[in-house]
Amino acid sequence: MSRSDPAAVLSVDVELFDQTPAYRSARGTTDREGVGLEGLEYLLDALDRHGATATGFVVSSAAERYPDAVRRISDAGHEVGSHSHSHRLLTELSTAARREEYARSRELLRELTGQPIRGFRAPAFDVPPGHFEGLERAGYGYDSSVVASRAVPGWYGGEYDLETPAPASEVDPGAPAGITEVPASVMPGLRLPLTGTWLRFFGPRYTILGMRLLARRGVAPVLYVHPWELVDLPAVDGVPKRVYWHTGEWMRRAVDRILAQPFDFTTAAALAGEAEGAGAPSDPPRGG
Repeated sequence: MSRSDPAAVLSVDVELFDQTPAYRSARGTTDREGVGLEGLEYLLDALDRHGATATGFVVSSAAERYPDAVRRISDAGHEVGSHSHSHRLLTELSTAARREEYARSRELLRELTGQPIRGFRAPAFDVPPGHFEGLERAGYGYDSSVVASRAVPGWYGGEYDLETPAPASEVDPGAPAGITEVPASVMPGLRLPLTGTWLRFFGPRYTILGMRLLARRGVAPVLYVHPWELVDLPAVDGVPKRVYWHTGEWMRRAVDRILAQPFDFTTAAALAGEAEGAGAPSDPPRGG
């Protein structure tokens, strides 16, 4: 990697296995605690080996349970953003509950890391009505909850066509002027996400090809992974088999292969700042 390489973002949705919708809706349970923390440790070590910087969108209730793990993200020089407080689907919550998710997570993460928390990613890319207004009210500067994926039955997709960072008003004409959208990337033409489950389905060659095609168009790829994907998951009755596919060591090798590509891995906030033409609003001084 060098600064002359094209930019890319490897974002990490920092949630634990027991916070995923697949686990919460399953019949069974596990008595293993903190499933996913070892995956976060591996990701941070891999980023360090490759001289890469990343954004961790953190579920703040996980940060409450394991504050030292989240502090390591910040201490290693990576950006911390919010992935909500409880990781519940925002469209299933009342307006008041959504406001609590936005505000509580931002404040908890700010106090824990000392960072200005500028970015937000909705759980499962589930964008509710009034989302951007809620983010502005809570003090965020950018969102990364949009994926220009084709519609996939039982999944998400088909709602958006934005593929590059832009004012959120390009997604929702009523969005406040102060919010920028940094969409997660899809494969050109095929229009399926490049990472997450799709990396595990199609393999790193698929993701790397998509990154190169986007870079040729002048588009910085925005990828995402979950720490629990990089560990050996406990068998839980009712969790779909697709959740287990190519997790653990396979996924660790795939992430290393992606980070070894000739891209300058940066933060989502950096892309948002380029789109804005100026930095995102900063937090007030601590204690102020």
